[in-house]
Amino acid sequence: MRQYLLHSLQDLQAHLSQTRQLYQVVDKGGESYWQSEVQAPFPPLSQQRPLSSAKSFFFAEQETLYVFDGQFFRETIYKPEPFVLFGVQSCDLMAIHYQDIFFEQDPYYQARRQQALLVGVDCVLPCQNGFCNLVDAGPGVRDSTADLILHPLEDDCWLLIVVTDSGNAALQGLVLTPATSRDKNLRWDNLTHCEQQFDDHSYIPEGIEKLNRGQVSDEFWQQVAIQCIACSGCTTLCPTCSCYGTQNQAVSQDDSDKLSTQARQVRFWDSCLYEGFQREASFHNPAEQAGERVKRFWYHKFSDDYLPEFGRYGCIGCGRCEQTCPGVIGVHSVMKRIVKDA
Repeated sequence: MRQYLLHSLQDLQAHLSQTRQLYQVVDKGGESYWQSEVQAPFPPLSQQRPLSSAKSFFFAEQETLYVFDGQFFRETIYKPEPFVLFGVQSCDLMAIHYQDIFFEQDPYYQARRQQALLVGVDCVLPCQNGFCNLVDAGPGVRDSTADLILHPLEDDCWLLIVVTDSGNAALQGLVLTPATSRDKNLRWDNLTHCEQQFDDHSYIPEGIEKLNRGQVSDEFWQQVAIQCIACSGCTTLCPTCSCYGTQNQAVSQDDSDKLSTQARQVRFWDSCLYEGFQREASFHNPAEQAGERVKRFWYHKFSDDYLPEFGRYGCIGCGRCEQTCPGVIGVHSVMKRIVKDA
């Protein structure tokens, strides 16, 4: 891997935006969010984790899969112009990597994913509710999840790490200074210091162990489910949640002198916490009880059964579920109760 000392983040942003649409997390009104098509002068990188992850850039919240005009079926795969996600934090990059595996054979996801350049940024301070260090998702960006990696150094300088051929190609024409051994070592010192600053979240691996040993009772999940109002906040914000539903819709079109009707199939984000998510056409519902749905959600996040397929748990330690859940059954609350009560 080639590593460079970057004196101006603006230069890198301007260079990448010449050939790609640039998206970046920005701060406004005390909140941070993804802003589309950022242009010069470019805002500084946000130090906050955005409430919404980068999931929707690849797994669209709603999209048309195909249309039927009464005679032919036609796929409608949307392929965006080349774009760059600039400054993606390590946990969200790991979630994209997880989704890459889940949607490996999905042409709609892949059409977007193949147009993306991922520029990750190391975290040098723990974020609120974050525990990425316990689930192999941070605070440093993993080489397998980004094309380029940024790490903040002293005097507003950055260490720029080139990971992939796509990342190297994107830098062509940009004059860069090779990094020194001191610059490279400083990154590891900073990441080590960051990991030491995380709060004690030892109850999370303890809860995961109890869950995988089958030591969490169905009665426990029924009690937790009482607090779930099925708002889908956790599944919507979770960067690795991939549940979706499909729906056929009729679309009327005014074609010159006559009105024609097309049918289209639309895919949309769904939630395994909804009562009707698994309901069958016969009206049999294998997850009729709320406790069963809550149990399935947490098993999907932390069960060892998924390790052979994905190589990791389905949780990347961002803590967004804890932040958004009105019923106080996010990951921290649930794991504490598993350790104490289950």
